[in-house]
Amino acid sequence: MRSAVVAAVAAVVATGCGPQGSGAAGSSGGTGSGRSAAPSAPADPSAAPSHDDKPAGDTASPSASATPGAAKALMAEGSESEQVRELQARLKQLAYFHRSPTGFYGSITSTAVKGFQTKRQLSATGSVDEDTWQKLLAMTHRPTDAELRPPTTNELDTPDPRCLTGRVMCISKESRTLAWMIDGKVQLAFDVRFGSENTPTREGQFNVEWKAREWTSTLFHTPMPYAMFFSRGQAVHYSADFAARGYAGASHGCVNVRDKVKLSSLFDQVKVGDKVVVYW
Repeated sequence: MRSAVVAAVAAVVATGCGPQGSGAAGSSGGTGSGRSAAPSAPADPSAAPSHDDKPAGDTASPSASATPGAAKALMAEGSESEQVRELQARLKQLAYFHRSPTGFYGSITSTAVKGFQTKRQLSATGSVDEDTWQKLLAMTHRPTDAELRPPTTNELDTPDPRCLTGRVMCISKESRTLAWMIDGKVQLAFDVRFGSENTPTREGQFNVEWKAREWTSTLFHTPMPYAMFFSRGQAVHYSADFAARGYAGASHGCVNVRDKVKLSSLFDQVKVGDKVVVYW
C-alpha cells in the first residue's frame, strides 16, 4: 500500500534538489517545476495531515555608492562580496559581529559597523568608507580560511513577528538559521543553506504541504531525506553536500540542513499544515 501511494505521488510531483557549484554527489536544495497541486495523500502515509544570506558573489548594490557631500562607501547594506565576508570576519575578531561571515551586508552587519565607528569616533553611518576600513585593518589580522568560513553553529536571528504564534519553522536568510518555534519559544535550532542567486529560496509565509522521510529529487535524482515541502517543490531537508562542503556550495532553492540526527527529531514533530516563514 505504501509503495503504491509513493508511486502515485511521484507521478504527479516534480521536485528538484541537487548541489550547485561542484558537481559533487549529495543532496542539496530544490526548485524546478515543483508541485502544481497537492496530492490526495502525503508522501509519507504515516505523517498525520493536519522566511545573513545568499551564497556570496562579487556584486554590490547601488546603496554602496557615494552620496553628495559624504565619503564614498566601499560597502553598505545590500553589498555582497568576498570583501564583505572579510569585513564580517574582522568585526567578529573585535566582538562586534557575532555570526559566521556570510558575504552579504545586511542590517546585522550595518549595526556592527555602527558600533565599531561609534567606539572609534568615526561617523556612525553603518556603511564602510575608506577611513573605517583602514582603521579596521589596523586593528585586526587577516582572517584565516577558518574565520572566513567557520563550521560553527550560527546564532539565531531575532524572530520575524509572524514566527511568534503557533507552530512554525522560522527561517532567517540573514543569520542562515532555522528555529522550530511553538508559541514564540524556540524548541530546536539549525544552521541552514539556501539557493543561489539564480535559484533563490522563496521568501514569505507558507505551510508544510507534505512530508517524506525518504525522497529523491525527480529533477536531479539526489536524496532528500526528511523532506518537508512548503512551496512548489522547495523543501526543508537534510543535505549531505551541505554537511560535507558547508557554505562553499548552494542549493537549487531548498532549505538545506546539515544536522541529520536533529533534523530527524524535527521531522517527527512537524505536522502537515504547520507554518513556515522565510525572511531576511
